[in-house]
Amino acid sequence: MSTSPMPHTQFDERYSDKDAAAVPWPTAVSRLTEAELYWLTTVRPDARPHVTPLIGVWADGALHFCTGPHERKAENLRGNPNVALTTGSNSLHTGLDLVVEGEATRVTDSGRLRALATAWETKYGAEWHFDVGDGVFVNPEAGEALVFAVSPHTVFGFGKAPYSQTRWRFA
Repeated sequence: MSTSPMPHTQFDERYSDKDAAAVPWPTAVSRLTEAELYWLTTVRPDARPHVTPLIGVWADGALHFCTGPHERKAENLRGNPNVALTTGSNSLHTGLDLVVEGEATRVTDSGRLRALATAWETKYGAEWHFDVGDGVFVNPEAGEALVFAVSPHTVFGFGKAPYSQTRWRFA
């Protein structure tokens, strides 16, 4: 699957150590690709946030996740597709934390779903095998899952040791 387009990079010196530098976008893509766990933030109909951990796949310039059609996150997305996905390290002095902001859009194309199902199983193992149904992932034990892609509008990178803040904006 292809890589993402090159965004406009901004380094924010106000929130960075004096010897820090902007994180290159390919480094962020590598971390988004390799991460095993992400945190998804959606907005409930009453405007309260909903945050949940999930697994996902970075492919074709977007972060992909799936969810059951009746789960809270799926219900929230029906009313408001704006999301934030985060990943990183719980360490204070090591790692790179990333926040992906964008709109979650359904993936229903069978060919793309097959490619994503393969990517899921390659990344997470046979436990996360999905067949492809009519516009959905299908797992014989868990049922159907809606698949969403989040093409970023903005991504923030928070480096640690040295501390840095990089923002990538997409046109």
